[in-house]
Amino acid sequence: MKHTGFVIAASLLLVATSAAAQAPNDAQIASIVVTANQVDIDAGKLAESTSTNKDVKAFANRMVVDHTGVNKQAVDLVTKLKVTPQDNPTSESLKSGGEQNVANLKSMKGPAFDKAYIDHEVIYHEQVLDAIDKTLIPNAKNQELKALLIKVRPAFVAHLEHAKHIQATFSGKS
Repeated sequence: MKHTGFVIAASLLLVATSAAAQAPNDAQIASIVVTANQVDIDAGKLAESTSTNKDVKAFANRMVVDHTGVNKQAVDLVTKLKVTPQDNPTSESLKSGGEQNVANLKSMKGPAFDKAYIDHEVIYHEQVLDAIDKTLIPNAKNQELKALLIKVRPAFVAHLEHAKHIQATFSGKS
């Protein structure tokens, strides 16, 4: 599991480090945002159907609802702006890492699944926040896109804190 978490973390670090070489444009940022949300939606749906832990199931449901909402806002905005999200190495790497994470999680059950899912969510949200702060917001040229990123940031902070809280409950149960 840790390997998959690092794959996704590396994907998001690519966002931050590639900014120095070539900052993503708004179409690439839109693709990164939609892909990053979809990755968490897919993992959340799996956790909703697989976990038997009520806290993990509730967290997974929150991830599906919140990230679906962010994606709807992002798609509505790019449609309004007539911007087509542009695949890029970061969005493609996120998608691949998300698929690897889901495949890895599908091989687990019970407490091992719950711990792996939550551990991944902590790493993922830390890296998403880093990318939002260091790359996506600073490089968004369209003010409405930048405003959307700023508006949704607190939800990512809340998700991270919630995931850390659940993760702490597992520390004594490993």
